[in-house]
Amino acid sequence: MPYKFTFDLSKVPKFFFTELATASYQTGMHTTVLKTSRDIIKKFKIEEATGLNINDAIVLLNDLIDMQAENMIERNKFLESKKRALLLPHCSRKYLDSRCKAVFDTNIPSYVCSHCSEDCPVNQADRIAKEKNYDVFILPGGSCIPKILNSTKYEGAVGVACGEEVKMLRPLLNNMNIAGQAIPLIKNGCANTIFSIETLVKIL
Repeated sequence: MPYKFTFDLSKVPKFFFTELATASYQTGMHTTVLKTSRDIIKKFKIEEATGLNINDAIVLLNDLIDMQAENMIERNKFLESKKRALLLPHCSRKYLDSRCKAVFDTNIPSYVCSHCSEDCPVNQADRIAKEKNYDVFILPGGSCIPKILNSTKYEGAVGVACGEEVKMLRPLLNNMNIAGQAIPLIKNGCANTIFSIETLVKIL
């Protein structure tokens, strides 16, 4: 389930994400998450930069902190995994019309990237992941994930998604004993969503 609000963190300073990683570590040591979130929101002027109200900003930051913390908990298990999948949202494609030459395979179900636009983040992610022997799936929605993960015995999975979707995916991965890593969208919505390629490379 996506958020009921939209956000864009793409123009927030990169140090913001370093702060989140620090907060995730501290949260694991029983720091008060709410206070941490408010401090980060104030420090980086998230309300002004994104237009979010304080309550939505807190929800977003808490989910990002949880995501980072879960990544750290699962990291060693993930690094030991062999067969891995990368799950990408189709809404991060550069074009969502006929200019995108991706082909939808109903049997998977997933789009298959045709590498038509060099500056398309999905194209870039697809190439990077396949060079590292990942199976790549470009998803029209989260409901496709169980079928995809059940089709092959994956040991590790990386998902690009917003915090709400990651929270829904975690129990599924745990039940299937798949080590998960999450890459947050830094701009959500129905189209032209954004994630960090730099973060993707580090996670993979």
